[in-house]
Amino acid sequence: MLIYNVTINIDENVLDAWLKWMQEKHIPDMLATKKFTKAKMCRVCVNEELGGATYSVQYTTKNKKTLEAYYQEDADQMRAEGARLFPNKFVAFRTELEIISEQYI
Repeated sequence: MLIYNVTINIDENVLDAWLKWMQEKHIPDMLATKKFTKAKMCRVCVNEELGGATYSVQYTTKNKKTLEAYYQEDADQMRAEGARLFPNKFVAFRTELEIISEQYI
């Protein structure tokens, strides 16, 4: 399994609208692609020197092939909507994480 992690620093001036859009529209749309089995949104608990608030959204997918299909079929459209709604108000970087193990108590 893989985690497709998107870390976003968002301008405080649009934070409330962005959070609402992420939770009510973007994340459900990502899951609707059927390429991810779950999503987790976290606030990164640091004070950013340049301002803004930072969040990590982690989308779990079953394998690299499924993630590659997302990149080919959905990524451009999904990224474009955020850029259109919140132009010049965020920066994002993406990483792929391979799940080695999970432990629970």
